[in-house]
Order: sequence, then structure tokens, then C-alpha cells
Amino acid sequence: METSFNPYATVSTFEELLTRKYGPAGTPARATYEANAEAFRTGEMLKEARRQAKLTQQQLADRTGTKKSYISRIENGHSDINLATLRRIVTVGLGRRLALHIE
Repeated sequence: METSFNPYATVSTFEELLTRKYGPAGTPARATYEANAEAFRTGEMLKEARRQAKLTQQQLADRTGTKKSYISRIENGHSDINLATLRRIVTVGLGRRLALHIE
């Protein structure tokens, strides 16, 4: 019988899990993980707002002067979006207000 070792079995906090899997905060691997996580989170928020507005990706793209494929890449966390574009998508495309918080 083969026994497999789970290196995360003894982890007790999310921070510990991140450190074990991606390295300490400030390392290149951790920075990449955090950037990807932020892109995913932004995409999910945008997707949810678009669905609440009952818009397709194509309709949102048409309203904001972008392409459907760009909206899709953002929603799937595969595109880095600049603040001006995000503001245009949220305010013009979705008719919502964008709030930015620095913590």
C-alpha cells in the first residue's frame, strides 16, 4: 500500500499555506500568485456586475469600445486591466460607480 504525504496537512492559517506553497511575501513566486489572485478577483467582480446588469460580454464590449475577447480575458483573470479602462467599463458600460480603496 502506497502512502502519500500531504505537505499542507499541518497548515493552520491561510498565510502559512501561502508561504508554504508560494514562498514568503515579497518573493517573486508569491508576487506572481498575488497578482494572479487579484486579477481573478477583479474579473469575478466584473462578471457578477455584468450579469446583474443583464448584459452579454458583447454588449458590454460594444458599450465601452472594447472587444468581447478583451472582456472575456478580464473576466477570466487573464488580462491586466488599467484603471482608466476599468473605470470606463464600470461607469459607462455597467452604469455603476467604481470605488477604490487603499489599505
